[in-house]
Amino acid sequence: MDSRILVALDVPTAEDAVRLARDLSPHVAGFKIGLGLLYGPGPATVAALAEVGKPVFADAKLHDIPSQVERAARRLAALGARWITAHASGGVDMLAAAVSGAASAGTGSGILAVTVLTSLDGADVERLAPGSTPGKLTSRLAKSALAGDCEGVICSARELGVIAQVGPDLLKVTPGIRPAGTEVGDQERTMTPAEAVERGADYLVIGRPITEAADPVAAATDINRAVES
Repeated sequence: MDSRILVALDVPTAEDAVRLARDLSPHVAGFKIGLGLLYGPGPATVAALAEVGKPVFADAKLHDIPSQVERAARRLAALGARWITAHASGGVDMLAAAVSGAASAGTGSGILAVTVLTSLDGADVERLAPGSTPGKLTSRLAKSALAGDCEGVICSARELGVIAQVGPDLLKVTPGIRPAGTEVGDQERTMTPAEAVERGADYLVIGRPITEAADPVAAATDINRAVES
């Protein structure tokens, strides 16, 4: 794997996203588009980014009744999304519906189940699920991902060991990645790129440290070097 970086293109317009993707394409593994672009310029942004030639990760965080999630996953897969996210808390039937919808598009798209958001700390998780911790909740949600036949999970680097125990064959995509010395922003459970890879991350979702850098290509290159060293 030449690069493990999936760049979070949290930029204002689809044109900005495509321009940045073209510049970064030789240096990263793929691109993530989130709710800002999916609800702004719209899902067609997936297709525009897919034309750049790298995998596109549609972070739609689907969470609805199974029939609606199935339709949404099918549509995003048909537009060219290599991966689509769905909240594991929606349950096994919903995740299975997402998997079915993505598969029906015939594009090789897979579902990544979102476990515990990296913006939540232990106190947040306790309020949401009394008696639980990020690790315990991640374990339960990863079991749902397995039962729903998801390709992988979205999880904090701090819970990568939990995923390895529950489902070692699940693809592990890790947000909340911050190179040493950068601002953590609204993330709570963070880790450096090298630490996350050492713990078993397959892909690193990195946004602002690259997209807001004075030289995004240099920033991506530095992160690749840090991971390799």
